[in-house]
Amino acid sequence: MILKESGYNYCFDSSECGNCKGNCCIGESGYIWINMQEIERLSKYLNITLDELRVKYLRKIGYKYSLNEIKIEENNYACTFFDLEKRQCSIYEARPTQCRTFPFWDYFKNNEEEVYKECPAIKPL
Repeated sequence: MILKESGYNYCFDSSECGNCKGNCCIGESGYIWINMQEIERLSKYLNITLDELRVKYLRKIGYKYSLNEIKIEENNYACTFFDLEKRQCSIYEARPTQCRTFPFWDYFKNNEEEVYKECPAIKPL
């Protein structure tokens, strides 16, 4: 499926995700923001309590939460829910908005070269 968003000079071809090694879920350490509604949805999806989810999978940054990351090697991290063997998201149906909206982030409007390097599914319009 080809996805397009107004204001972006590229589209996203989801059929290319199978050719990728999870570049959108692996890389430099950062934040994978998740809000309270998404936390509740994820706890139901995983069939664990909110407290279990917070303790095991989240880190608090100020007043917000981010999913934990796993260090793979020096300066290379993966989302805690990225299955390194299958090379895919293990919570795809319950993933946070930040993940659902990739690659259509405001940051990439002015940094298109980065998104092209990161994601083989990005195609020019």
